[in-house]
Amino acid sequence: MKKKLFTLVVILSCSLIGPINSFSQSEDSITQKVLETMYDATRFMVDDVSTNGGYLWNYLPDMSRQWGEMEAYPTMIWLQHPGTVSMGHVFMEAYHVTGNEYYYQAAEKAAAAIIWGQNPEGGWNYMVDFAGDRSLKHWYETIGKNGWRLEEFQHYYGNSTFDDDVSSDAARFLLQMYLEKLDPKYKPSLDKAINFILESQYPNGGWPQRYPLRHDFIKQGFPDYTSFYTFNDDVTWENINFLIQCYLTLGEKRFLEPIKKGMDFYLLSQDNCGAWAQQLDMDLKPASARTFEPLAFLPSTTCENAFLLLKFYQYTGDTRFLENVPAAIKWLENTKLPETEIEGERTHPTFVNTETNKPIFVHRKGSNVKYGIYYTDESDQNLPSHYYGKCRVPLEQLKNEYKRLSELNAEEVTKESPLLPSPFTQADTPQKYYNLSGFKFMFYPKKETVSDIINSLDEKHRWLIKHAMTSHPYIGDGQNKTETDKYATTFVGDETDTSPYRDMSDQEYISTSQYIRNMLALIQFLKNNQHEN
Repeated sequence: MKKKLFTLVVILSCSLIGPINSFSQSEDSITQKVLETMYDATRFMVDDVSTNGGYLWNYLPDMSRQWGEMEAYPTMIWLQHPGTVSMGHVFMEAYHVTGNEYYYQAAEKAAAAIIWGQNPEGGWNYMVDFAGDRSLKHWYETIGKNGWRLEEFQHYYGNSTFDDDVSSDAARFLLQMYLEKLDPKYKPSLDKAINFILESQYPNGGWPQRYPLRHDFIKQGFPDYTSFYTFNDDVTWENINFLIQCYLTLGEKRFLEPIKKGMDFYLLSQDNCGAWAQQLDMDLKPASARTFEPLAFLPSTTCENAFLLLKFYQYTGDTRFLENVPAAIKWLENTKLPETEIEGERTHPTFVNTETNKPIFVHRKGSNVKYGIYYTDESDQNLPSHYYGKCRVPLEQLKNEYKRLSELNAEEVTKESPLLPSPFTQADTPQKYYNLSGFKFMFYPKKETVSDIINSLDEKHRWLIKHAMTSHPYIGDGQNKTETDKYATTFVGDETDTSPYRDMSDQEYISTSQYIRNMLALIQFLKNNQHEN
């Protein structure tokens, strides 16, 4: 459950793009080199890096150690970005722009790995272990249990998660694969994933973080939060978003009611003061989550949800969504930090007391997960760097968007709604028209940038990076009981803490994130050439 930086405008992932024509090679030598570089880099990732078609995040060049969000076994793959699902999306983007079937075959391999790892209920965990349940449980009992700041990995649930867009993005990729060639082999797993998302929705429209529901991980007096209504990391929005994508591409009426209930849940869950918590208990009261996520309202969540209300207003024309935004704006204005406590663009506390509207600041003490603790007070000093106590809130942008939409009539507001009755007027069919990759190509790489990317591919066809995330190898549970402040602000505790931290040495790594970034730049270069020609 990483804390994401808030994106100014929440964009529907199935945004419209024009159909991409098959790419014909230009006489320009750099274009030919781009095609060769993409192919060589992909062959290396597929042939030498992947595990049964799936991927982690970082690897040592000799493959002696590897990491997803935490260190992983060689038999494991990770699903969330920049792991297997994102790699699959990139392969499909490369296939679309080049027409080279090799990329489609690479995407098929990623899809096969994802399907293999699908849980019986239809969703996915963060990782898949091809060695099975026995190996995965051992990982949780050793590496996972000792990640001090990663409490979501300290307990083996045996169920599926919506955190970090894990299940919804895996389902989206299977939807993309099914629609690409209408290949029926993807339909059973896709239907299973869709039914999982529909079944896990609460009657009032919200979703839990994990499903089927479990309540067995109580930590330091904090209740097990995974069954609570969850906004954190866009759990609710991403499920709504995926169901909208299904409605647009599969065309089934059955998706409309859960979409409507999901949007209405944002109104139902907003507090009278205008704010939202990132989790709510079964009585719709703000609730704590991990031990560094106290019961609180969150300015970041409040701003994100207010932007979504404006989006839902555009989808439906329902003025209730518009009318609830001013209360959120007023609350955000009232909870802004004093000028002396603002740090750059960090204008608000991460957590706000639900009774007093005062900031709650989280701190930690100790050396490791076994003997370390998180606690709260009103001091903004010595804040943990991994979950900082102050955040950026684009309040002025929210005000401007509210003002803009308030001045439009109903027809103007809803003219691009994906939900209201409307004919499909594009040249192709919806199955071919919508882009489900989630990648937004909004940049125009210069030839110098493209040349740098090409030249950075080494003789083994690797894009190596430095300063990737590494971790202490597992050596056993923590032994140091000292209540020290030595690790109060660091990403990682003592040598028993298996949480990742940035390696500032000259060690090089194979990085899926770097591969994705470079491939997207090269793909965009090819797309730009297509449009120019």
